[in-house]
Amino acid sequence: MSCFTMGDRVRLSIELALTADSVDPLRRERQDDFARGLGMTRAEIDVARGGSSFDAMTSIVVALAIAFRRGAEHQVASARERALNARVPEGICREIQAFTIQPFDSDD
Repeated sequence: MSCFTMGDRVRLSIELALTADSVDPLRRERQDDFARGLGMTRAEIDVARGGSSFDAMTSIVVALAIAFRRGAEHQVASARERALNARVPEGICREIQAFTIQPFDSDD
């Protein structure tokens, strides 16, 4: 059984990856402030905006979120299989999928 959970740092890492192309400086500032409040370093924030993480499990779920957002079935299947093989529970995979379809704000 996995002990992986969708905590605030994981959710924010996903959000940072999915909104990396945003040109909204206020959103980036709010995200940065929230990330620092969670104890994330500048390097962790930058890596998350690049679609990865220094933590292997977070990197796997960020890749899954990106695949869901892109919508390419083969990418989703591959990323989901990798997540399940890493013992990310199916329920969390579904949670990530639901999380990726929500709008983060109006410029997405």
